[in-house]
Amino acid sequence: MGERFRTRAMVVAQALATRLKPRGVRGQARRVLIAHNLLLGDTLMVTALVAKLRHAHPAAQITLLASPFAVPLYERRPYGVRALAFRPADSSTTRLLLAEPPFDLAFVIGDNRYSWLAAAMGARHVVAHAGDRPATKEWLVDEKRAYPSRPAAWSDMVADLADGSPPPPFARGDWEAPSARPFEKPGDPYAVLHVGASTTLKHWLPERWRALADALVKRGLAIAWSAGPGEEALVAAADPQGRHASYAGRLDLAQVWHLVQGARVLVSPDTGLAHLGRVVWTPTVTLFGPGSAQVSGAGSFWRDAPWRAVGRDPFPCRDQRVLFRREIDWVRRCQRTLAECPEPRCMHAIEVDEVLAAVADLSQPEGVFSR
Repeated sequence: MGERFRTRAMVVAQALATRLKPRGVRGQARRVLIAHNLLLGDTLMVTALVAKLRHAHPAAQITLLASPFAVPLYERRPYGVRALAFRPADSSTTRLLLAEPPFDLAFVIGDNRYSWLAAAMGARHVVAHAGDRPATKEWLVDEKRAYPSRPAAWSDMVADLADGSPPPPFARGDWEAPSARPFEKPGDPYAVLHVGASTTLKHWLPERWRALADALVKRGLAIAWSAGPGEEALVAAADPQGRHASYAGRLDLAQVWHLVQGARVLVSPDTGLAHLGRVVWTPTVTLFGPGSAQVSGAGSFWRDAPWRAVGRDPFPCRDQRVLFRREIDWVRRCQRTLAECPEPRCMHAIEVDEVLAAVADLSQPEGVFSR
């Protein structure tokens, strides 16, 4: 019996048993759950919902599920949120979640299959976006809300699941840095160039990374290469002579937080590190290829963070309108696989000069090159 099967069996059995019991009348939310199984970047964007819930329910205990590797980022409890580890491939995390006291209110983000987990955890009222497939995912959703008919950032869409006024925009210092094991940082001032991504279709050409590094060095910045475990070859391709410090695969996420926080600028594809740059308030340039700068952009909640998007918009084959299996008319993104798209032309279209222009733009008033 596999771990995912154990997780599914525990959740389904307890969800059905819980929903057969009387749930009582919905009242003041004292315990609120945010259930999901998102990647790092999407998890960080859920902060807009956390902030809104904190303002709407100032005395409530708000619990957010997160991948185990991301939980340390929540050590200082931003907005008073408590993060609990959840990994479907590790049934022990599910067992601990099912031992939690019941929740008054739950929000399910992205994939509505996790409404079953919310119900299994005793949630009396479950809210999620409508339209997920297959319909069995939504059987235990009590309140389904439509995605907006007009363009919006996904962080704001998620916040709209909750009633109340929009949260105040995220401000520098709203999320206190987690503790981290010591590591040797590059000499100040430095730039972090993150070359990894969740798909090779978000990879920028290594010679462009190399040219960008050379240009930033001429502007007085040291270079710190960044990539995840197993992505060391991407750094080697961009810097074959090993001229700059590489942190690829060497740091845990809390250490990466401190590496990014100390940088004058972060340049990254549209991936989790780009969103972390906003959280730590480091001037960030995000390279958009298959992803949508509208969906993954700052929106209202992150509007004050020092951030710029670079990419070709529109791009001919960035034409898919699906977000978390929902067809949304205004969405323009690409989720094709390598079998369908062997070469990321959208990433190749991004020129070094465009990235440097965005970095220079961020230097006012933040002072990328002078602070």
